[in-house]
Amino acid sequence: MDKTWDIVKTEAEIAKLMAETAKLNLESRWMPFVWASGLILAVMMITKFFFE
Repeated sequence: MDKTWDIVKTEAEIAKLMAETAKLNLESRWMPFVWASGLILAVMMITKFFFE
């Protein structure tokens, strides 16, 4: 009985790690676009502040 419980617990931990990995892989795909748009916006605001 104890061995079965350990197997179930291990499988649940593996499923959790797989879900976290999928989330990180998805975020790593679109996160550079977020950073780039933030940087462009910051440059535009600084430019507008100094030249207006």
